[in-house]
Amino acid sequence: MDDPILTIDEREAINSGRWFSSLSPSLRHDILRCAYVKRFKDGGLIAARGDPPEEWIACARGAVRVSSTSISGKQITLTYVEPGIWFGDVAIFDGDRRTHDAYAHGDTTILCVAKADFKKILAAHTEFSEAMLRLHARRIRQLYGLVEDLNTLPLRARLAKQLVHLVRSYGIPSLSDGSEMRIGLQLAQEELAQLLGASRQRVNQELKAMEREDAIRIEPGGLVVRDRAALMRIAETDN
Repeated sequence: MDDPILTIDEREAINSGRWFSSLSPSLRHDILRCAYVKRFKDGGLIAARGDPPEEWIACARGAVRVSSTSISGKQITLTYVEPGIWFGDVAIFDGDRRTHDAYAHGDTTILCVAKADFKKILAAHTEFSEAMLRLHARRIRQLYGLVEDLNTLPLRARLAKQLVHLVRSYGIPSLSDGSEMRIGLQLAQEELAQLLGASRQRVNQELKAMEREDAIRIEPGGLVVRDRAALMRIAETDN
């Protein structure tokens, strides 16, 4: 059963999101006033490719895995939507159907705004239209950056950048060593490889090399970043 109320931590994740926090108090109020909460267990289907766009969505806890299916039937992960990020508006704007599948990765909470309410807020707030344009512009910049990295950076540098991003979004201070950060998002090496457009074997080789350099530690439960500065140097210099 859905819990209709966000927890304190979930509400903080929404309110502190870089884009959402830049909106005026009145616009944030109108969005939250008509929003409703849904909770999913790991692997739960949030939206399917081909679905009509009925909701605008924000991740409040956990992560949303966005994926597609190859011609051979293999599911390929494209990205993970982290807490504080809104998505699903493109299909509402162009009126077409959802282009990808979205699944809960771990126990996940999302905040939803119905399409009709989204359009009402859009009509009532000129600021909202301008804010959505900024949001889409940021996404385009990020997409161009990813394409550029894919074509210009070696896997080692792209992997280091991805790990820096993951520890920034999902880092949890290690109980045994406060200088170390555990990546809270549980990713199999195959899933990490898909994000980078590489094979699991090559990603495994690069991870082991970084472990030998004391930049990270590979554990059964995931990855621990021991030296974030070392990862940033790899990302900036290995090109």
